[in-house]
Amino acid sequence: MSKSKTKLAYKCSECGWMTAKWTGRCGECQAWGTIEEAGVTPTSTRTAPARVDIDHLAQPITEVDASHAESFPTGVSEFDRVLGSGLVPGAVILLAGEPGIGKSTMALDIAGHVAATRRDDGKQRKTLYLTGEEAAAQVRLRAERIGAMKPNLMLAAETDLGQVLGQIEQLQPDFMVIDSVQTIQSASIDGTPGGRMQIQEVTASIIRLAKRYNIATILVGHVTKEGSIAGPRTMEHLVDVVCQFHGDRHSQLRFIRSVKNRYGSTDEVGCFSMRDSGIESIDDPSGLFINTFETPAPGTAITVTMDGHRPLMTEVQALVAESAGGSPRRVVTGLVQSRLNTVVAILSRHLRLNMSTEDVYASTVGGINVHEPAADLALAAAILSSRGSLPLPRSTVTIGELSLAGELRPVPGIDRRLKEAHRLGFHSAIIPKDDGIKVPKGMHVVQTDSLEEAMAKLFDPSLRPPPRPKPGARLADVIKLDQDDVWDD
Repeated sequence: MSKSKTKLAYKCSECGWMTAKWTGRCGECQAWGTIEEAGVTPTSTRTAPARVDIDHLAQPITEVDASHAESFPTGVSEFDRVLGSGLVPGAVILLAGEPGIGKSTMALDIAGHVAATRRDDGKQRKTLYLTGEEAAAQVRLRAERIGAMKPNLMLAAETDLGQVLGQIEQLQPDFMVIDSVQTIQSASIDGTPGGRMQIQEVTASIIRLAKRYNIATILVGHVTKEGSIAGPRTMEHLVDVVCQFHGDRHSQLRFIRSVKNRYGSTDEVGCFSMRDSGIESIDDPSGLFINTFETPAPGTAITVTMDGHRPLMTEVQALVAESAGGSPRRVVTGLVQSRLNTVVAILSRHLRLNMSTEDVYASTVGGINVHEPAADLALAAAILSSRGSLPLPRSTVTIGELSLAGELRPVPGIDRRLKEAHRLGFHSAIIPKDDGIKVPKGMHVVQTDSLEEAMAKLFDPSLRPPPRPKPGARLADVIKLDQDDVWDD
């Protein structure tokens, strides 16, 4: 006997969110006074009966054909790096980012490159681009600008889920882009487009067709004010890959990172450059984050940071100035504020420097964000260089984390960091002591666990380039980094 009962339900008039009890505020769209009684709905505790006519009977895993899951390259090298080996047939990728960052341009550029590739049978891959945010003519103009005009790139502007699914079933492409999933609406689900139930239904329906016809899919998604992906968390669980597309709007540099990847690692990062002609892959981005001035400037230090598995040469700049107010300022751009405060405190305590009346400004070059503590030593060197108006040698990199005791701690990936620095022409490095380090041939590496010794080696007068002349500078007021007044115990 089945046990059935009735249950009172409430629904949000704005987004269609359902709840079992009345609340004053919607749990999805956060609107006040929109929860209304939806009536009495019958519920049943009976389990669904088992189907006798099974479509596909389970088979031994050794007999499963894996040829349909072989990946193929997109033609965009940096995007393939993030995915692991390219697009997998039937895989669904969620590409999210801030408004205006270039998600649609990136997705259209990928679609154009995929449309130019061929399958194993020699036929060109059919690509479908479904847009719900723009008209088809607007997408065509962008395709002409970025060079994505391909005859087998199919384009349609649809916002109804039924029309979208019909387009997919009729064309059955090898690759498709849905831009964006928040603009598509299902007529069978209550609520406005972008609501929790709408997004969940649209995503599940598209994923079912993508898996059935082995269609590699990119779903373009929006983000909230806090930076998280808009919609229910279920959407991130349903898709195979979740990629974050971000960058500084005032810079041409763009990054793609995967926070979930069923077919590869989540430690890779893809670098791109946003130009008028579209988005271009940057296979070797290290040169973007360091200046190439012939004459070294005070307040600059070179380090090697790790973004996933990729080492990146990074220049850290610092400016130390006399404070005009009672409390000195500590300002960072591209670095972590707490790390700057910690480094300044370590320098004041262990090198006996009075910086209580000095402002310190620190930043990175090229718009890169550095969050790892391996840049502590470079930040300390840049601060001392600016404070003493003493430029550092341009052929030396500094890598290491500073402890509160004034010691240098080892950092992960030191071998790859040194290899990348040597490849770009750096001849010497100052790093923490670490056993088993493979030093590149021809590179001079100084290993030390003392901040004082590291700075003494870095500011060695025999290695330091001559200082830049500064008209009007009061050299007597600048604290000199001499052995007598700084390095003595």
